[in-house]
Amino acid sequence: MPIVRELAPTLLGVALLALLATAVLGFYRAPHRWAPLLAILRGAAQLAVISVVLSGVITSPVWVALALLVMFSVAAATATHRIGWSLDHGAMMAIGMATGVIVTFTIVFTTGAIDFTARYALAIGGIVIGNSMSIATLAGRRFTEAVDDHWDEVEGWLALGATPRQSTLELARGAVYAALIPSVDQTKTTGLVTLPGAFVGAIFGGVSPLEAGRFQVVVLAAIMCAGSITAVIVASWLAPVRVRPARLK
Repeated sequence: MPIVRELAPTLLGVALLALLATAVLGFYRAPHRWAPLLAILRGAAQLAVISVVLSGVITSPVWVALALLVMFSVAAATATHRIGWSLDHGAMMAIGMATGVIVTFTIVFTTGAIDFTARYALAIGGIVIGNSMSIATLAGRRFTEAVDDHWDEVEGWLALGATPRQSTLELARGAVYAALIPSVDQTKTTGLVTLPGAFVGAIFGGVSPLEAGRFQVVVLAAIMCAGSITAVIVASWLAPVRVRPARLK
């Protein structure tokens, strides 16, 4: 079949990359050595489905809104899973991410930085939601790990009369900074070390480099804004600690 022959080099390349990653981790006896392979398989399946779906809904505001809602729900659930399932954690991730995304979208589209169309909403929405998920996960995990590592200090502050929030305030602030480091570094090195996918994709799609660069700058700023809001909400939500948190897996 023509489509099979067309996809064969891609499938071969992806398979070799995935197997090599698994082999390297296996040789080093790293835990969860199959995680990259399973992630690639899952990502490929999801992209195949979403490519077919989006070809028919990308111009429909209703369907784009539904697609963004599904993306957000999966992102919030994934971030919650990373720090331990509970209704409180689920509410924290949903509220933190939703606040960051909604505030960011409002600024981007009301200022006219990007035209408010279904196509652009879907493009920037998927990017911002995905990055907010990663930042929320990092903030939650970093804070929990920091409290566990410095539990003697936290207990000392509590013994001196500090409130649970006061006793972990500096740890929460450190967790926010640590969660933003990957996004800050990516933003600082854009154009020198990395060429973001949105920028490259826009150029491949026939958009001028200047227009692609304008879109990418807005995307980077949106990621930083949504991520900052999300990280602060997550860290602040977790900050009032009264008992030593369980170690994360």
